[in-house]
Amino acid sequence: MRVKISRSLNFLVDEQLSKWRQKRVEQKKTAVPGFCITISREPGSSGSEVARRLAADLGMDLIGAQIIHKVAERAGTSEKVIASLDEKEVKWRDSWIDSMFRTRHIWPDEYLQHLTQVIATIGKHGNTVIVGRGAQFILPPQETFRVRLTAPREIRIRKVMQDSNTGFEESERYVYKTEADRNAFHRKYFNVDWANADHYDLVVNTGYMGIEGAAASIEAAFAVWKNLPRAANQPL
Repeated sequence: MRVKISRSLNFLVDEQLSKWRQKRVEQKKTAVPGFCITISREPGSSGSEVARRLAADLGMDLIGAQIIHKVAERAGTSEKVIASLDEKEVKWRDSWIDSMFRTRHIWPDEYLQHLTQVIATIGKHGNTVIVGRGAQFILPPQETFRVRLTAPREIRIRKVMQDSNTGFEESERYVYKTEADRNAFHRKYFNVDWANADHYDLVVNTGYMGIEGAAASIEAAFAVWKNLPRAANQPL
């Protein structure tokens, strides 16, 4: 089930920018930005539902893959997002992005440049649940709780059937195609196997735990992870 955009992109961006600016004022008075949670999900694994539950329970913002993709496609809009950071944080973000490209030997095209800038900016604002678009490979691991949601394929196909009111064969094609597309996306832009559990802090099987169980386990693990020494969360 995809994260839906029910209003115009510009309205969504402006609304989020306003929220971030207010949060920045509060953070400068009190504390540093909170950590982010990234959600990588197999099609049909209830990723969007779990992400919404986490955001609601933890009082975090929720940014979906489609919104990130649309912003990254449009240079003007992505620059508006980046401009929401102050000069010091922009320099930090740019330094991190340059380091990521060098260490992983990635030659970024225009889309990847904007994608990384947008996600890194979201990461610097903090306190956000980010769904998809390879955010787990962009944000610093020591500041990001990286979650992968999985489930047996049969269960995921049945979930797609239920959500989209389609037959088994059509849902099965959707699951296989979406899996292939997401794998190709991560191979192309990050040169990684996105299914490798080594890239995540927690892997949850939603097929047996359900949405509530998955959200509860993530929240419990996240609470422990936040209190770990940051040296235990250095980049892979």
